[in-house]
Formats: sequence, C-alpha cells, structure tokens
Amino acid sequence: MKKIQSLFIAVLCISVFGIVNAKEPSPTTVAGAKTINGAQAKALFDKGVLFVDVRSNKDWAAGRIPDAVHIELKKVFSDATLGKEAKKSEPIVIYCNGVSCYRSSKASAKAVSWGYTNVHYYRLGYPDWKSAGYPTE
Repeated sequence: MKKIQSLFIAVLCISVFGIVNAKEPSPTTVAGAKTINGAQAKALFDKGVLFVDVRSNKDWAAGRIPDAVHIELKKVFSDATLGKEAKKSEPIVIYCNGVSCYRSSKASAKAVSWGYTNVHYYRLGYPDWKSAGYPTE
C-alpha cells in the first residue's frame, strides 16, 4: 500500500509541478530589441557590429564568435560595462547559448531599459552560429 501511495504522490507532483528540469524556451522577442536569425547575425558581423557574449566564463572559454566582447550576465553585465564597449545608439548583437538560454533575452531587455536603441537579440545564439559553419574562436 505504501508503494502505491508513493507512486500516486510522485505522479501527482509531476502533473502539478511539471517534469523535473523541464524548461520553457527563451522568449522569441524582447520589447525594444530586434530578434535576428543566423543570417542576419552574420550580416551584422560582416559589417563589424559589436557582438556581446553574456554566457558564463566556462562557455566563453569553450568557444565564441570572433571579436565578441564577453560581459558575463550574472556578475559583470551593467550599464557601465556595456557603456565601455558601445554608445547607446550603436548597434549591438547580444547572444548566449540558444533557445534554452535566457541570458541574451535578459541582457537585451536590460540594455533597452538603459536606453540602448539598436539592440539585436540573437536568440539562437552560439549553437546556431557554430552549426552554420560561421567563424569561431
């Protein structure tokens, strides 16, 4: 009987709280920012637009888009640190680890709230860039 009760409680918890570690994908848009795909990101890259990588130090060390600036979201990203890299009217591309990563959407929203007017939210991020065969370092 206790096994049946335990099983019932487990099923109930899963149905009420969702499967453990289930994660919604990142938002498709960020108010005030332009969501871009890989081809659009590459076109901006080719024009010399600043790319801002907001991933963890470990992810940054494992590979990145060439010449991107690393401003880790949780400990370093601020109006001041972003301001050292770009003027508020200059185009910037913010990226992280793709649709399962929230860092680029959060950073894009913060940049817009600080008055940045040309923010490009590269939702698909580094995994998309790498899978397209674009340059990495």
